[in-house]
Amino acid sequence: MVARGVPADAVMAVVTALDFTETSNWWRDINNSPLWQDRIFHLLAILYGIVAVIALVQLARIQLRVPEYGWTTQKVFHFLNFFVNGVRCFVFVFRRDVQKLQPEIVQHILLDMPSLAFFTTYALLVLFWAEIYYQARAVSTDGLRPSFYTINAVVYVIQIALWLILWWKPVRMLVILSKMFFAGVSLFAALGFLLYGGRLFLMLQRFPVESKGRRKKLQEVGYVTTICFSCFLIRCVMMCFNAFDKAADLDVLDHPILNLIYYLLVEILPSSLVLFILRKLPPKRGITQYHPIR
Repeated sequence: MVARGVPADAVMAVVTALDFTETSNWWRDINNSPLWQDRIFHLLAILYGIVAVIALVQLARIQLRVPEYGWTTQKVFHFLNFFVNGVRCFVFVFRRDVQKLQPEIVQHILLDMPSLAFFTTYALLVLFWAEIYYQARAVSTDGLRPSFYTINAVVYVIQIALWLILWWKPVRMLVILSKMFFAGVSLFAALGFLLYGGRLFLMLQRFPVESKGRRKKLQEVGYVTTICFSCFLIRCVMMCFNAFDKAADLDVLDHPILNLIYYLLVEILPSSLVLFILRKLPPKRGITQYHPIR
């Protein structure tokens, strides 16, 4: 019953405000609870550990299928997935101890280095697609791998230089610059997937309908392109917020829910889906010759 003389709109506004306050309290209570912080960080560690094991098992299966070949692109891709997710698992298991490490630059390195390795892992996939695309068009691919190595070297050198400067003079502006740099790297990766994934997808669409494996390969390229483009674009946007808004800071213990959402969207789910989509093993030797792209 609405009190006499009190407008119904005012009552609804009060109820809405109370609901919002309760929601905010729920979010704040979890963020400020050491127990919930540990639970969420350990959950992330478990999820990363599962993805790491899946990548390692897939790497072992590929090696057993084609042991006569060395480190093909496919093997390196799965190994890097194992490495990235394994390091993330280790960091989140000891997340509270990582936060206590001194100097503070060590914390930044442990939290950011897996992100750089994640970029390299999926840039390798872009390289693989670019080589397929240009080979199919009878265009030389000699410059692709040197370009891949150069881009990665530049990214790592700049990031390491930012870390060293931050170690020498730990100021807020350098932290912002480091995060914005990685936001730019993530945007670059997203555009790479859009460019070469899109080109390969359109090229496969032009193949005859009766081409063997056309439909499956078309779906594979389309799904992986969409997943990876979305994940790097989300990472780019989140890193921009992370740089300028303290409420979106991912490097602190009292934002566990934000960490859970962020790492689920930009690393765990994309890695899991891509590993599932690319689970097919190379054909056995003697049935169809396997030609790795080196």
